[in-house]
Amino acid sequence: MTLNVERLRALHAVAVHGSIAAAAEALHVTPSGVSQQLSKLERETGHALLEPRGRGVRLTRAGHVLAGHAERVMAQLAAAAAELDGLREAAVGPLRLGAFVTAARSVLPAALTALRERHPGLVPTLLEANTDEILPALTRGDIDVAVVESWDTLVTPFPASVANVLLSSDVIDLALPAGHPLARRRAVALSELRGMRWASWTAGGSCDQQLVQTLREHNVEPDIACNVADYPTQLAFVAADLAAALIPRLGRDPIPRGVRVVATRPAVHRKIYAAWRAGSDLPAVRACVEALRAVAERLPDGRPGS
Repeated sequence: MTLNVERLRALHAVAVHGSIAAAAEALHVTPSGVSQQLSKLERETGHALLEPRGRGVRLTRAGHVLAGHAERVMAQLAAAAAELDGLREAAVGPLRLGAFVTAARSVLPAALTALRERHPGLVPTLLEANTDEILPALTRGDIDVAVVESWDTLVTPFPASVANVLLSSDVIDLALPAGHPLARRRAVALSELRGMRWASWTAGGSCDQQLVQTLREHNVEPDIACNVADYPTQLAFVAADLAAALIPRLGRDPIPRGVRVVATRPAVHRKIYAAWRAGSDLPAVRACVEALRAVAERLPDGRPGS
């Protein structure tokens, strides 16, 4: 025998409210609708569930037995609905992150540790890539939260479908071979850097474009000596007197011997943002952004070193 939940709901309402009319009012249906549900339930069970009592009705013995079960079914359904509603407020399940390399090293470990402690039901994964790869992945729905960079000399445009919040602002310094004449300065004008060879990121990527755009704004056409996708390798080329490099302070490794880091004039900055799809403000996304902001607030200011 298969029992219909809506018919059990009608029987439960009659048992609680004492009449078909009152049950109909509580269920926001017509009395005839309740009567039809109960008639079908009697046919399904093979038992009379109601009997006349004056101008109204009362439950038969079978009606009382089934009404007791209906009460437990309604309570279980209410508990299930409440638990599902709770999931909307709980930070649980998979959380897909994307971040550029510096943020992946300097921000994500502490943020993910905090998330694990506060929201053990979250299961984060990380994609490390350039900003120009991460943002399309975010808009496609391949990741849930992105940590991206935007240089003041090459601003990253956010699509209308993407919400964002500023996490921090970073300073970009000039790394020179220690023996270079300009390395003795505290600051070097970008317009003085003509004729130098440069270490840059993957050719054509956003990081490479940022270097090229920054120098071209000061009438310097960069001569790229190497394209490598990490700052430590770029600094190794600088230490070997093979190139210069523009190096952010955030997450920078100890400066190797043979490299001198000086400030630029004018100063070059990059902003770091957390981004997510507008309208997908789920608990897991909110928890992640809050953790990223908390970690970013504690980041120390970088200072040029030698």
